[in-house]
Amino acid sequence: MADVTVRVLRGSPGDDELAALVAVLSALGAAPRTAPPQPAPSRPRPVLFQAATSWRSPR
Repeated sequence: MADVTVRVLRGSPGDDELAALVAVLSALGAAPRTAPPQPAPSRPRPVLFQAATSWRSPR
């Protein structure tokens, strides 16, 4: 017997329900895989305002 990939644990599904389950699982398995989104390239931060460093500034 082949390896069991899907097993029904409760209930007794009919042939049409099993066919629907197999169709959904087949569609999911055949769907193209998309790459995860790449983060945006980092940009240098703009220089924030810098106070004057003359003798009048409190620093």
